[in-house]
Amino acid sequence: MTSPSPLLDLPGAVAGNGIDAPVAAHYGSFNGEQRTLESGAGFVDLSHRDVLRVEGPERLTWLHNLTTQHFLDLTPGAWTQALVLSPQGHVEHAFEGYDDGSAFTAHTEPGAGPALAEWLERMKFMTRVEVSLVPDLATMWRPAGGDPRGKFDLVPRDQLAAYAEAAGPACGLWAFEALRIARGEPRLGLDTDHRTIPNEVGWIGPAVHLDKGCYRGQETVARVHTLGRPPRRLTLLHLDGSENRLPVRGSEVLLGEKSIGFVGTSARHHELGPIALALLKRNVATDAELLVDGIAAAQEVVVDPEVGLHVRPLR
Repeated sequence: MTSPSPLLDLPGAVAGNGIDAPVAAHYGSFNGEQRTLESGAGFVDLSHRDVLRVEGPERLTWLHNLTTQHFLDLTPGAWTQALVLSPQGHVEHAFEGYDDGSAFTAHTEPGAGPALAEWLERMKFMTRVEVSLVPDLATMWRPAGGDPRGKFDLVPRDQLAAYAEAAGPACGLWAFEALRIARGEPRLGLDTDHRTIPNEVGWIGPAVHLDKGCYRGQETVARVHTLGRPPRRLTLLHLDGSENRLPVRGSEVLLGEKSIGFVGTSARHHELGPIALALLKRNVATDAELLVDGIAAAQEVVVDPEVGLHVRPLR
């Protein structure tokens, strides 16, 4: 696991848990921190995420051929998302980064970097590229004007204190996660499983470019996009707040006594109350009342069950 962030030394910092333990969950008021981020101020420490770099003259063509994203003629400095799929179209890796004209640098989920770098190494063959993990860079996030997704920064770890002073106030991961969940944005490995295809979770468009050449898993993505009706759909659950707890990640979602999916990440949103993301069978009625980990839940559509596209307005 990544070493604890030096920003845990900031006043009021309380460490997270699980894979998010190395960074602050909050700095004293996760509701207030959500409002700060929504106002366009503050930053979030995501320095536990893994960072990797791809260098070499053929890097963009190589990434274009391997992943779901269109890397040819990528504008220097423009951030982009990409996925690596299995031959059957299941999502194996997800990353986001930018090219600076000489290298493409990206961040991915905590602990996922070594496996992604290893897979990329195996796919080099005779291509003139070099792949490396970059432990001296840390991922930060801050609001970005009218873009609800905000902006990522990759900051040298020895400059984190200066970054925090300039970009403050510091806001914790609980605030960041509550806003992410409300937008209907999944995290790979937390809101997905080994069978997830991009069409189920709203990644068609943001991370999957439909007008590009062949890549591994493309046939499944294209077929489901053309015919519609992906097997499952990501949904936002509005949870009964009287339970005063959040569901355990991975718990079954029940319709009556029938299991129809599983719950992923959850949070307490300062306006919506307790919410969670869940991956459900496509044919479950969107107005059906559900039960997850003993908590009653109502649905709000994130991914259209017929066409497999993200439809929830970004907050």
